[in-house]
Amino acid sequence: MLAISQSGRSPDLVAAATAAKARGAYLVSLVNDEESPLFALADLALPLCAGLEKSVAATKSFIATLAALLQIVAAWTQDQRIADATTALPDLLDRAWALDWSAALPVLQNADHLYVAGRGHGFGIAQEMALKVKETCGFHAEAFSAAEVRHGPMALVGPGFPVLLTAQDDESLPSVRALAEEFAGRSAPLLVAGIGQAPGTTLPALDADPLVQPILLVQSFYRMVNTLALARGRDPDRPPTLAKVTETV
Repeated sequence: MLAISQSGRSPDLVAAATAAKARGAYLVSLVNDEESPLFALADLALPLCAGLEKSVAATKSFIATLAALLQIVAAWTQDQRIADATTALPDLLDRAWALDWSAALPVLQNADHLYVAGRGHGFGIAQEMALKVKETCGFHAEAFSAAEVRHGPMALVGPGFPVLLTAQDDESLPSVRALAEEFAGRSAPLLVAGIGQAPGTTLPALDADPLVQPILLVQSFYRMVNTLALARGRDPDRPPTLAKVTETV
């Protein structure tokens, strides 16, 4: 069983890990806080080493988790391509942070709603982006797979309903690029990243292995969403009503 947590202190997660161990599971914990119950409980504890998360909305530990999972997959499969892509991440993340996504600010500063769409392993990144918009900027954002948004959710897309569409350079790219055309055809304010030539406002993205491209996109996004939260008069480090550790029982 893999248990993943920034704090390692959420009671529901610790309880699930305890129950799994009681049934004979070998527990591997990926945890940022090495003093936490989940870290101590593990048969094999893997520290994320992201340093103290000072804000409520975790960011660097999210990226560290993704890098750790890639390292596990690389070792498990003996896939040198995955190993090389993971080794390249630190320098690429520095470059991704420096990219200027400020073109998104005029589109999102007064927005009330947002769709974030991605496909394949980029869908999880779309979910993280939508969550961070809700947490730090205080308006509704929802993530969809680029394969699913064409169904019912497309009915809401139009003028005044912005969309952030992301992609990585793999077999999913042509379908995501076609989706950009559909969004543009509905006159939606469209932001695109990682798609190349596409309608809408293009946000810069790095050329890299498709396995790590979504991680680089979320790194660039984090800088933008921090600026967006401040522009909307909010403190991105201390969202109202949220706590650092979610006490779900």
